Amino acid sequence: MSDLTFRNATAADVPALVEFVTSAYRGETSRVGWTTEADLLDGNRIVPEVLLADIDRPRSRIVLAERDGVLLGCAHVAEEDGAGYFGMFAVRPELQGSGLGRTILGEAERTAAVDWRLPLMRMTVIDLRIELIDWYVRRGYRRTGQTKPFPATDPRFGLPLRDDLRFAVLEKELP
Repeated sequence: MSDLTFRNATAADVPALVEFVTSAYRGETSRVGWTTEADLLDGNRIVPEVLLADIDRPRSRIVLAERDGVLLGCAHVAEEDGAGYFGMFAVRPELQGSGLGRTILGEAERTAAVDWRLPLMRMTVIDLRIELIDWYVRRGYRRTGQTKPFPATDPRFGLPLRDDLRFAVLEKELP
């Protein structure tokens, strides 16, 4: 991914990030890519107050991947319970499948392993998203067997279109 740069999001990035992340996950624009949640959820994917809290808290980084100042992808990496946590991963739908996502995931893993010296990375993925879970498995993640409930009553994270949503917990040991 030549000419790709990474930087940490700031409060000034929040409005653009809300729009970017939502367009990658929800609605018709998300259907251009292969990671859409448009058939599972409607509404918000992220809201400004959650982003601002993630930007402000210690050992938390919202990674922005840009080329020539244009936002191409992002992810949130943070320390939680002695491990790295990876979430809010979004790539422009038309660039999904280009290797950009793998590069962003690598930067998040580098942050957790090298900068913060954490032993593993953990994430939660809606368990119905088998194709996405398989993508993570090909990158060294494994299902832990644990699940977590989806926050179905919290509109900050979306409005479920079905009542069987839950998260699978995935982990990967970091070098």
